[in-house]
Amino acid sequence: MSIRKIIMDYLENSPKTALSVEELSAALHMNKSKDYKVFVKTLASLEAEHLIQFTNKGKVALKPKEEAKIVVAGTFRANAAGFGFVNIDAEEPDVFIRRGQTGFALEGDEVFIELDKNANALKGTSAEGHVVEITKHELHQVVGTFVALDKEERAETGLIGFVKSRNKKVPYRVYLSEEGLIPEDRAIIRAEITHYPDSEFPETMQGVVTEIVGQSGEQGIDVLEVLASMDIVSEFPQEVLAQAEAVPEEVPESEIAGRVDYRGEITFTIDGADAKDLDDAVHAKRLGNGNFELGVHIADVSHYVTENSPLDQEAYERGTSVYVTDRVVPMLPERLSNGICSLNPRLNRLTQSCVMEITPEGRVVNYQLSQSVIKTTERMTYDEVNQMIAKDPEALEKYAKIADSVEIMVELHHILEAMRKRRGAIDFETVEAKIIVDDKGLPVEIRKRSRGIAERMIESFMLEANETVATHFENHNLPFIYRIHEQPKADRLQRFIDFAGTFGMQIEATANSIDQKALQAFMKKIKGQPGEMVLSTMLLRSMQQARYSENNEGHFGLAAENYTHFTSPIRRYPDLLVHRLIREIGEGKKSAKVLQKWEEKIPEIAEHSSHRERRAVDAEREVEKMKKAEFMVDHVGEEYTGVVASVTRFGMFIELENTIEGLVHISTLKGDYFAFHERMLALVGERTGLVFKIGQPIKIKVVKADKITGDIDFAYLPSELDVIDKNAKVKKKSDNKRRQKSSQDIKVKSVHKKKTDRAVSSDKKGSKSDQDAEYVARKKKKGKKPFYSKAAKGKFTDKSVSKKATAGHKKTHKK
Repeated sequence: MSIRKIIMDYLENSPKTALSVEELSAALHMNKSKDYKVFVKTLASLEAEHLIQFTNKGKVALKPKEEAKIVVAGTFRANAAGFGFVNIDAEEPDVFIRRGQTGFALEGDEVFIELDKNANALKGTSAEGHVVEITKHELHQVVGTFVALDKEERAETGLIGFVKSRNKKVPYRVYLSEEGLIPEDRAIIRAEITHYPDSEFPETMQGVVTEIVGQSGEQGIDVLEVLASMDIVSEFPQEVLAQAEAVPEEVPESEIAGRVDYRGEITFTIDGADAKDLDDAVHAKRLGNGNFELGVHIADVSHYVTENSPLDQEAYERGTSVYVTDRVVPMLPERLSNGICSLNPRLNRLTQSCVMEITPEGRVVNYQLSQSVIKTTERMTYDEVNQMIAKDPEALEKYAKIADSVEIMVELHHILEAMRKRRGAIDFETVEAKIIVDDKGLPVEIRKRSRGIAERMIESFMLEANETVATHFENHNLPFIYRIHEQPKADRLQRFIDFAGTFGMQIEATANSIDQKALQAFMKKIKGQPGEMVLSTMLLRSMQQARYSENNEGHFGLAAENYTHFTSPIRRYPDLLVHRLIREIGEGKKSAKVLQKWEEKIPEIAEHSSHRERRAVDAEREVEKMKKAEFMVDHVGEEYTGVVASVTRFGMFIELENTIEGLVHISTLKGDYFAFHERMLALVGERTGLVFKIGQPIKIKVVKADKITGDIDFAYLPSELDVIDKNAKVKKKSDNKRRQKSSQDIKVKSVHKKKTDRAVSSDKKGSKSDQDAEYVARKKKKGKKPFYSKAAKGKFTDKSVSKKATAGHKKTHKK
C-alpha cells in the first residue's frame, strides 16, 4: 500500500478531525529520518492537489469534499505536433493532452492537470485532460544554430536573431536579446531562456546567448551540438583539473601498507583494442577441493576521488561517461581514468577486490571483499583472448604465461552461464551497431558488433562480482544502492504475448503470472526461427527499464535476488559509491549516525544517477541515428533487402542487415488502401491482400537521408519476397466509394502528417510499436482501472490518488 493511501485512510478513519504532523507521523510509524523525509514530501504533494489542508494551528486535516478539485500532478511529455501526454505514475497510463490544451508546457515540465474525459476501455481511448498550471520548468537552455535578423528587424525589435534548435519538442522560436554574446550567423550557440511562452506572448520564447559552441561546418560540430543540447559538457572546471593533477602518477609504498597483496597472482585485463581506461582485471585458478577461485579486481577510484571533493562533485553531476561514435565524454579527467586509476600492465595499482570461491555448480560458497594492490601480467584484448580460446598457436605461444588461466576461465564462464540459465536468466539476442568514422568524423562503415567467448566471459565474471557485493550488503542489512530490474507490467507483457501469437509462437504463462523461466523457454523456442531478432527485440521492449534504487527489488532479467554495479567506478558514479560504501560501512561496524547519513543520501544519488544514465543513452542514440543517416546520404537510390522491424498506422520501419532503419510511409504505398491491423501489427491491402508484417523480408530503395534530423526514407519495391494473404477480406462493391474516399483522406493526411509521425516514432523510448501518436493516445491499460477514472466522472476520492504526484517538490541538481 502506498504512503499516500496510508495517510489518506488514516485521516478518514481518525476520530480527530485534525492532527499535528508529529502526531500523524508517529501514528503511522514514519518518524524515523528515512521515512519522515518521504512522509513530509507526500504531505506537500497531497496539499498541492487539494486533498488535505493545514489548519491555522498547523495541523493536518482532510480537505472538505466540496472544495476538492479534480487536479492531478504529473510530468508533461511533448510531441512535435503540439499535443502531449502527462505521465502520472509508473503504474498508471498516461493522460492525453490535446493541442491547444497544453498550457504552453514543454517537455519534462512538472504540471497540474484537470481531467476532462475518462478513459473508455471499450473504445480503447485514453483519459484526456488539460494543463492548468506549470509548477516547474525542466528546460532552461536551448542549443542550436543561430539565425541572425537583418538590420531593420534588429532595430525594430531590439533582438539579434533566434535559435534553430535540433529539439523537435520545442515548438516555439527562441528569440535572442542583445544582452548576451553576439554570435556570427549560422554559429552553433547555447542560449539561456529568460521568458517562457504565455497567454500574452503565446508563440515565442526569449533568451540570451551564453556560449558560442562553434561554427557550422566545423569538424565534429554536429556531435558537439547534440551533446551541448543535452547539457553534456566535455571540459572540466579548473579546480577539478587541479585536484586531478595533484594525484601522483605512481603508487607510493606508503599507500600499499595494510592492503591485501594480489601481486603474486596471474592477473590481467581484457578490454577492447581501443580502450584506455582499464578498470577491471581478473585472475582464476583451481583449488585443491575441486572448486574455483575467481578474483575480480577493480580500480580503487574512491581512494583518489574523496567524498565531497571537487572531483567527486563533478563526477556526481556527470553521473556517467558518455560514448558517442568517435569520442568519449568522461566522468573523470583523463589524468585519472587513463593514468593512476587505469590498471595498466606491470604497474602497481590500488584496487578493491572481490575474490570468490565457486563450486563446479556455479555457487559462491565463500568470498572476500578487500582493499588490495595488484600488478597485472598482461593487457589483453578481446580479439587476442578469442584467438587463444580458438587454439591459435601463435597467440598461445605469445601469451604462454596466461594460457592456463584463460583455459580455467573459459571453463568457469560456462559453469556460471549454465547456472544463470538454470535459475531463469533471460539472454536477449540483441544486435548493436559499430560505426567506423574517419579522421574527420565522417562515417565510412557500419557493422554489427560481435560478442565472442572472451566478451561473454568477462561479462560473466563482472555479473558474479556484482551479485556477490550486493548480497553482502543485503545480508548485513546495510544502506546500499542496488541495480534493480522490476517485474514487467502485465499490460505490456499481454501485448507481447498477443504479438507472439501472430507468429504462431505461444508463451506457456499468462501476463499476470509469468516468470523468467517461461520467457527463457520462449527464447529457446524461437532460436533460429525467421522472427527471432524481431521477437527478441519486442520482448526486450516490453520489459521495464533497469534503474538504481536504495530498495532491493531484485533483477528480473538476470533472475538475481541481489544485484548492483561495482565493476566500473571510472565511468559510473553508482560504482564509485559502492566502493565508498565498502570502505566505509562494508564491515557493518559503523555508528548509527554514519549509517543514517547513507540512508538519507543514497535515494537522492540513485534517482540522479538513473536520470544521468537515461540522458547518456539518449545522447548515444541521437548521435548514432545522425551518423547512420549521414552514412546513407551516399547510398540514396540504392536498393537493399531488409526486414520489417515495426509497423504503425502511418507506415513501417525497415531494418537493413547493418542495423540501419528507415521509414516506408503509408502515403508511398500506391495502388491500394492499406488497413492497419493492430493485433497482428501489420498493414494489409484491402484490394490486393498484400501484407506487410513484422519480421517479414522486404525489398526497398533508399530515397532520402537527412543528417540533421537523422531521418531515413525508404520506398517499397515489389519483389518475390512479397506476401499475399488470399483470405484477406475484400469490401463489397457498394463500399468502394466509401473505401476510395477513406483511402484518399488517409493518404492526404499522411502526407501532411509525415513529419509529425516521425517525431512520434522516437517519442516512446524502447516502444516502436507505439510510434503513431493517435495509437499511443488510445492504448488501453489492462488490469486495474486508472485512479482518475472516477475523478473524470466527478467521483474523485483520496483512495485513488496517484502515488507519484509530487510536482514542484522534487529537489533538482542543476549545476
